[in-house]
Amino acid sequence: MDQKKQSFLTHLEYLRWHLINSFLAIIMFSAICFLNITNIFDRFIFSLLDSEFVTYRFLCSLSEKFFSDETLCFSTVSLQMQNIELAGQFNMSLLVSFVGGILLAFPYILWELWLFIRPGMYKNETKHARLLIFIALILFFLGVLFGYYILAPISIHFFSNYQISEQIINDINFISFVKLISKLIFICGVIFQLPVIIYFLGRFRLITSQKLKSWRKYAFVIILILASIVTPPDVFSQIVISIPLFILYEFSIITISFVEKSDKK
Repeated sequence: MDQKKQSFLTHLEYLRWHLINSFLAIIMFSAICFLNITNIFDRFIFSLLDSEFVTYRFLCSLSEKFFSDETLCFSTVSLQMQNIELAGQFNMSLLVSFVGGILLAFPYILWELWLFIRPGMYKNETKHARLLIFIALILFFLGVLFGYYILAPISIHFFSNYQISEQIINDINFISFVKLISKLIFICGVIFQLPVIIYFLGRFRLITSQKLKSWRKYAFVIILILASIVTPPDVFSQIVISIPLFILYEFSIITISFVEKSDKK
């Protein structure tokens, strides 16, 4: 076996163990979540149905302060939950535990990624890599918080009050409710990684800051369309969703500009 092939296989072996360690961390945190699943549902998931939820109270205070009415005040979300599958509650316990395991293990997963890429870096590159991993961690949890405290409450309020006809009664399968919350939180965490993804695209010269700037107006239109789809049909909600995405796009431009200047040096 030649030296290049042996070196490649060695890297694959290292990568395999980092992946195994990351998977074990997810399993461990998932088990912890499963042992506390009742508290997770009562204190986090179903608290989104309470009119005293922090987001609802904050929006109501803004409405009273700036609009002098209760336009943004969300009343108690009235949803009748039902379970129509024998193993439905158990399956949702596993789903929520697994999503919680990923969220809690994410810092360790980034640490394993750092351990894998660090040996192949020069000293000046390790500084940038540390900063990048730290930013990825911060952005991920900002996305999770945004999904839980902003997007999820607004989406729940909209969908629970949307009605085609008075003949239709919303008798919700709680499985769909749990899946919606889990998807929103996890997807927001991933979407907030946009600057990190742009960084690697710029590093491999697949995209430039000039292209991002030229695409800015199209990106803003797409963001507004996405915001109008996932939010209630009012301007305030669309602005609340759009602003973080605008900021992420602009931050991505700054990130790739930094990469280009670094390459020139």
